[in-house]
Amino acid sequence: MKRASLIILAVLLADQILKIWIKTHMFIGQEYEIADWFIIHFTENPGMAFGLEFGGNWGKLALSVFRIITVDVIFIWLKRLAEQNAKPIAIVSVSLIFAGALGNILDSAFYGLLFSESNSQVATFLPPEGGYAGFLHGHVVDMFYFPLFRGYLPEWLPFWGGDYFIFFRPIFNLADASISVGVGLLLLFQKTVFAADKKEPQEATS
Repeated sequence: MKRASLIILAVLLADQILKIWIKTHMFIGQEYEIADWFIIHFTENPGMAFGLEFGGNWGKLALSVFRIITVDVIFIWLKRLAEQNAKPIAIVSVSLIFAGALGNILDSAFYGLLFSESNSQVATFLPPEGGYAGFLHGHVVDMFYFPLFRGYLPEWLPFWGGDYFIFFRPIFNLADASISVGVGLLLLFQKTVFAADKKEPQEATS
């Protein structure tokens, strides 16, 4: 588990350091243009991917609990791969997914308790009046925005002709990127990963 632990620790540290800096130095909607195609844009995601929500506070709580259960399942899978001495690509890919999922859970679980709101103001860490939400009701901090193409679509295009179009619209964070890379590696090397997962743990030799 040494390789997995190093990957998880590195991703979590980088993810949380970046999020805390964003939270304590920017307000929602503020952005820094690094390049035409790369912008640091602070937004918060209160629900699922792409800001989708359901069920109000109870829905948010259910989503947080579901995330925790999912992370537990991923950890069990990772531990099993380690016990089977799976190939490095299997350990790396599942470790990236686990680290990313855990990083976003930390936001959801604790950021509402630790920070004030970021609407029109920079958040305060440990505000005297308390945080902006309760346990498991915090928002996930997102900041990476890659508008690789911005312009009007050709008039001859059916339905969307003449509309202003931006690609790539979603705003995400380092934890999301870690999950995406991990899933991508799983898809690319699925035969190796899932073949390793079918092996029985090696028996200890006397």
